This record gives sequence, C-alpha cells and structure tokens, in this order.
Amino acid sequence: MNILELPRRRPLNIAHRGARSVAPENTLAAAEKAVESGADMWELDLQATRDGELVVLHDSTLGRTSNVMDVFPQRRPWRVGDFTLQELRELDFGSWFEVVDPFGQIAAGAVEQSDLHRYRGIKVPTLEDALRFSRRHSVGLNVEIKDLTAHRDRRVLLEKVVSEVAKWDMTDNVLISSFQHDDLREVKRLDRRIATGVLTGTCCGDPEELVRSLGADAFHPRLGILSLGEMGRLCSIGFPVLVWVVNDRDTMSQLIMAGLTGIFTDFPQTLSYILSSWV
Repeated sequence: MNILELPRRRPLNIAHRGARSVAPENTLAAAEKAVESGADMWELDLQATRDGELVVLHDSTLGRTSNVMDVFPQRRPWRVGDFTLQELRELDFGSWFEVVDPFGQIAAGAVEQSDLHRYRGIKVPTLEDALRFSRRHSVGLNVEIKDLTAHRDRRVLLEKVVSEVAKWDMTDNVLISSFQHDDLREVKRLDRRIATGVLTGTCCGDPEELVRSLGADAFHPRLGILSLGEMGRLCSIGFPVLVWVVNDRDTMSQLIMAGLTGIFTDFPQTLSYILSSWV
C-alpha cells in the first residue's frame, strides 16, 4: 500500500523543498526542520551530475544556493550537469540562507542563531542521503525529477532512482512527480508499486484523463489553476489532488475543508498548527 492509499482524516502536510522558510532548501537541515514541524512528507528536487550521480537541487545552475562563483569562478554558467559529485561536495550550500533570508524568518526571530551557525558549510545531499534520512525518521518523501539531461540515457538514471528507492525499502513511502510526464510512465514500467504524481502549472483539460493516461496515482496542480470546488470534487470521488505551493493561512484552511489529499507548503510548521485544530 503506497503512501497515498493510507487512511487519513486530513490532508498530507508536505514540506516543499523541506522546511525551506527556516533552513536552506533541499538540504537535510531543511528535512530535519520539516520533521520537527510535524510534516508527513518532505519534497525534494532531483538532478544529475556530470558523472551520473543523483543530487538534491532545484535550480539547473548553482549560483543561487551555493558559493560556486567563488570556488569555480571560471566555470560559468555553473550548470549542475557540468560538475561531478566530488566537485559539488566542495561547495557550501548553506551560508547563502543567512545572507538572503528568503522568507524573512531570520529577521522575524524564527531561526535560532545556533541553527544559522550549523547551516554554514552544508553539503549537497544525494538521493541516497535523502532516502536514508527519510527511512530513519519514518517520514514520506516526494521526489520531483528535474533535469537529468546531463546523462545521455535518461532511462538509465530513472532506473537508478527506482533502484535506490527499493534499496532503502521506501517503495511504499515515496511519491515521484515530474513535469516531464514520460518520466512517470517509465517509473511505472520499472516498478508499478511506486506512487507517481502528475505535476502541472497550467490548465490541462481533463485531469482525470491525464492521470489515467499516464498510469499515475495523483494530480499535482499549481494553486490557482483549478477552482476550490473542482479540486474538492476530484478528491470526493477518490481522485488524489496535492496542490502546490500554499503559504497563506486562510487558503490552507479552505483546502483542508475541501478535503484535499495533500498540501505542499514552505511553512509546514504553520500548516501543522492549523491541522491540529481539525483532528
């Protein structure tokens, strides 16, 4: 039974890129904060290095969330797929968070100074690191497959993703999503037990037909492309809908009332607090 089929009385609280409002996104530190906040799952983005390793990063380039410009100044435009895993391990993926304070939570006093010190020098996690962490903490994992084009055979890397999930006995606790819908077909071909979610940021006609045509398990729309009534109707007939990204308290409450399957948020701590009053 995969994570979407487990009985529950409320939506899944899914920490978008980990609890990235209070820790550097897509790091194990952000995953730790997601667990501490009571999230049911944490979401990460997966890309491939030049040597075919699977790393947890959102952007296709390294400039925003690392010190790559200082360490490798001649390697512009600093594409993830142009670096080996060993080279990425030389970079600091945490210090930028204190400088940028992307959600204003440092200024608001929601981040401890001890945590900021701990974030400095954080290394990029691999998929294996993320799976090991999730298994150890009994937390679900949404793996969004991003750019795997650094490798000539995309299927080889999808096979590696599925193999890693099986290796860590996380088949029932992982949900794989992608905007590149052929990836979802391939994942299901490799292992039908793994739940898959169809990501979309635009209107797509009939969501039910799209999900069925891909053999997928859930629909992941961007907030706003479907009405609250449409999403609620789909969920009421047993069609899983996990919406992204919701940071507003009132909208969270409305989506809970509508009976959505899951809510992606940068503030899982806030969603946990609201959900606690609905149980």
